[in-house]
Parts: sequence; C-alpha cells; structure tokens
Amino acid sequence: MDSFEKDMKAAIRSNDQGLAAQMALQHLEKTENLPVNIAVTGESGSGKSTLINALRGVDNTDEAAAPTGYVECTKEVNEYPYPEFPNITISDLPGVGTSTFKASDYLNDVGFAKFDFFIIVSNNRFKENDGLLAAEIQKMNKKFYFVRSKIDDTINAAKRTRKGFEEEKTLKEIKENCIAELEKIENVKSPKIFLVSSLDPEKYEFESLFNTIKEELPAELRETLLHALPNISMNVIKEKKAALEAKIKWRALASAVVAAVPIPGTSVMVDLAATIAFVKDCQKSLGLTKESLIRLSIVTNVSMEDINAEINPHWLESK
Repeated sequence: MDSFEKDMKAAIRSNDQGLAAQMALQHLEKTENLPVNIAVTGESGSGKSTLINALRGVDNTDEAAAPTGYVECTKEVNEYPYPEFPNITISDLPGVGTSTFKASDYLNDVGFAKFDFFIIVSNNRFKENDGLLAAEIQKMNKKFYFVRSKIDDTINAAKRTRKGFEEEKTLKEIKENCIAELEKIENVKSPKIFLVSSLDPEKYEFESLFNTIKEELPAELRETLLHALPNISMNVIKEKKAALEAKIKWRALASAVVAAVPIPGTSVMVDLAATIAFVKDCQKSLGLTKESLIRLSIVTNVSMEDINAEINPHWLESK
C-alpha cells in the first residue's frame, strides 16, 4: 500500500469525508498531469525517428511525426509530445558519432537533468561512444536502454543468406553480440538490450521494452506513461483497463462526498465536469478519440468504416 492510500484510509477512519474527497481529487489531478521526459539518441540512419514515432503510436507520414529519411545535420534537441498527452515528451537528441565525443559534455549540452530515462538506438553494432554515454548516464543514476533497431531487416537478410536459418537462434546471437560488445567498455554493467522493429511493433521485443521502462520508472510516473503508450497488444489494453478501474474508486468516493457534504469549491457542477473529464481521459488512454482512431486507421491500413464497425458506439468520443 502506498502512502496516499494510507493517508486516505486514515482520513476515512477519522470520519473526515471532506478531507478524503479533496485528497482523492488532488491525487487524481496530480497523477494525470505529471510530466515525463524521454530522451532518444543514436547516429543518423539508426532508425531513431521511426522509433520515436512508434513509441508515440504515430505513423511516419503523420504531420505530428518526427521527420524520417533525411541526413541529420542539426545539433539541437527536437521535442515530440504524445498527441493525446502533451505532458509526455520524447526528445530526439543529436547523434554521438564524433571522434572528439565526451559523454559528460554531451549530457550537459542536451540538458541531461530533465530526462527521466534514455534510449540509445543503433541499427547495427553499438559503438564505443554509445557505451561511454551509457556509462556516464549510469554514473548519474539515470536509467538507460539500448535498442537494436530495424531487426526485421536483419532477420530478412539472414533468411536469404544463411543455410538452416532459425529465427530464435539468430535473435539470440544478435543480442549476445550486442551485450559482448558493450561489456568491453569500462563501467557499462548489465546492459539492457531490446531487439525491435519500429515498423512492426507487435513483433520482437517492443512490448518488452515498454514493460521494462514502466517497471523501472518511479511509481508516480509509471501510470502516467502507461496511459500514453500505444495499444500494441491486448496485454497493454488490459493493463490500462485495470489502472483506469482503480481510479474509479477515488472518483466515486469524491462524488459521494460531494453529494452528501458541501465542500468549499467543489460544487455538483464541478463534480460533473471532473467526471466528464475522466471519461475523456479513459477514451484517450484506450485510443477511442476520433484523432486516435484516425491514426490507428493510417498505421494499420484499415478503413475508419471497418474500425467503427467493430467498436461499441457508446465507448466513442461524443461528436
């Protein structure tokens, strides 16, 4: 049980309904608006931008997408908020592939302190600079994850060129090679590596990357990020459903107290507005807003007509 639930139970036991309701509403408002800042770095051509778009559930052709397929020449940090959750931002950091690279200087230049965790991307072998950057991040007690991108291209190439090709064996070899290369670099301990295809996030280790990040985030940020993640599997949807259901008890408690006990600044109309806002948050989390469904249609190449035919209209965002 976390400290919030302990405080809530204490307020309820002391029969202070007003305090309990205010605590519930303040807790919900706080957890729903916490900022999460994610940093993604890697050399030009590593698949960085496509990964950023996949993490946000955005197609590469979307106007909100990180630009792909161009030569990187900027040294600026480019920020890409989640479409439905602007409090969560993925920042595309400049590449680290220079001979004069110094990890500590690089991290200071990109504003290291504001990021909650780092994703280091490569579509081939991780380089020494990637390891040096990871070691510096680790030294500063921040989390980092290595993503070996474009794994679908690698697997397809192996199918064409290897006799007796076995996909699982090949994936294992790739991961072991990545780990071996990184562990040669001083101070890189137990690197966490995920093999992903940003164009096919339902395959390989995209969901495993999500789960590991969520588990290692501070508790107060975990749920905030969960609701923003794209619904790439039934497991993600079920986890969101459980988290939303857990919020209902606090909403219900606050509503019940508002109905029974007048609380300054918390009228019935305010309670109604909060309930409507919660319903909209549920729709955003589960991808049921009009904008979310349009993005889903583009990413999956399924018509809006076919998507709407599969969804109960009562779940959809009202027009």
